[in-house]
Amino acid sequence: MDMHTVVLGTTGTTAQDVIDVARGAARIEVSADAREAVAASRAFIDDLAAKPDPVYGVSTGFGALAVRHISPELRAQLQRNIVRSHAAGMGPRVEREVVRALMFLRLKTLASGRTGVRPLVVDTMAELLNAGITPVVHEYGSLGCSGDLAPLSHCALTLMGEGEAEGPDGVVRPSAELLAAHGIEPVELREKEGLALLNGTDGMLGMLVMACADLARLFTSADITAALSLEALLGTDKVLAPELHAIRPHPGQAASAANMLKVLTGSELTGHHQDDAPRVQDAYSVRCAPQVAGAGRDTLAHARLVAERELAAAVDNPVVLEDGRVESNGNFHGAPVAYVLDFLAIAAADLGSVAERRTDRLLDKNRSHGLPAFLAGDPGVDSGLMIAQYTQAALVSEMKRLAAPASVDSIPSSAMQEDHVSMGWSAARKLRTAIDNLTRVVAVEMYAATRAVEMREGLAPSPATRAVLDAVRAEGVQGPGEDRFLAPDLAAAYEFVRGGKLVAAVESVTGKLD
Repeated sequence: MDMHTVVLGTTGTTAQDVIDVARGAARIEVSADAREAVAASRAFIDDLAAKPDPVYGVSTGFGALAVRHISPELRAQLQRNIVRSHAAGMGPRVEREVVRALMFLRLKTLASGRTGVRPLVVDTMAELLNAGITPVVHEYGSLGCSGDLAPLSHCALTLMGEGEAEGPDGVVRPSAELLAAHGIEPVELREKEGLALLNGTDGMLGMLVMACADLARLFTSADITAALSLEALLGTDKVLAPELHAIRPHPGQAASAANMLKVLTGSELTGHHQDDAPRVQDAYSVRCAPQVAGAGRDTLAHARLVAERELAAAVDNPVVLEDGRVESNGNFHGAPVAYVLDFLAIAAADLGSVAERRTDRLLDKNRSHGLPAFLAGDPGVDSGLMIAQYTQAALVSEMKRLAAPASVDSIPSSAMQEDHVSMGWSAARKLRTAIDNLTRVVAVEMYAATRAVEMREGLAPSPATRAVLDAVRAEGVQGPGEDRFLAPDLAAAYEFVRGGKLVAAVESVTGKLD
């Protein structure tokens, strides 16, 4: 696990820092400049709190209740109450990495000096993360506007020493016990602080950042499996020539074609259909693989741009400006993040769909150009990979349903004060499922394609394909033969793809792929 230190300043953070904190064990430090900025913005809040004029988030209620002026003696109670009442999530627990990303990104905004919290709040949030304390956050409770409210509230509850959290040992205990065990004092919130802990797009952004990293690996993996399928089908690699892709200058398309060409370099299998079973062209799922995957890559590039902008943002309401003004705003609306989360789900579904079509072609003796039916050892006695393709088809079908956008929906809340919401959290949750499905779909194509290549006797695969065959067999994923219990093979293939071993095997021959 990564033990390096991530230093948070006032200007945001990077995608790699998010991943290192969420999925690794990177420690967090808050820079001296950030602590100074936090202290300076807190001074503005203290000045406003001492004045008789009502200021939203400082001396008023929240949302539709913002019309009430809150007297000084009730303000600490107000901040506690907003956290307790908003910690209203339901459903299964959210994954540890998502909660850590959410907390880290909220800390990123707190460290910006735009929220008006005390340095104590910033320091305590960092201590929680460094101690490996992960609040219990539930699946449902965010509409993706006015922040990921319920998820962030459950995190703030732990900061106060209330609710439940998971310790570094993986055991869920009362937050107060975990804080005491690590020498962390619960925070008693003051003016503006409860609101500042809740008002951000941090959950959906954290999931977007991790999704972008996962999809980058999967797009490369899918280029590899597309190349393996082309090879197994005796297809032509002439359609991958750089000059063909230069005349339609989408960068993602060119990158995918280049990856496939690298995988196929040195193969004795490609193009043999022209001698034995003439085909004018390969099927779309083979010939257009770079166009489909490339469009997804370009969508991913746009999503990364949105994530980078959001990682540099300070999302809160109200915010403290440099001149000391505390202004209400709508920057907590999750639309920018929600849209790209939905775009990625569409791209993932189409990539899964085209991979499944190539798998089906490998299994169909009428279209596979000489391969046995279902890649079975003894067709009729053996069923081969028939049902593996069923499983793949079921995964793709679900991905198509998951591609229906969440961001086109809006359910008004807070007595119509919050009358248009982004549903970005929901978009992120379904994208995570889609990415896991896509990993399995790609794994099934790899499993089928490697078996098919091995069935092409007398012709040598490319050196990169040979490296994949050697690596995947070393992981216990078996090759051709009589029927056997298939689920363990497919599970091993899934881990091989998910863990990056497929890409690593190819890159050991080709060098770095795009």
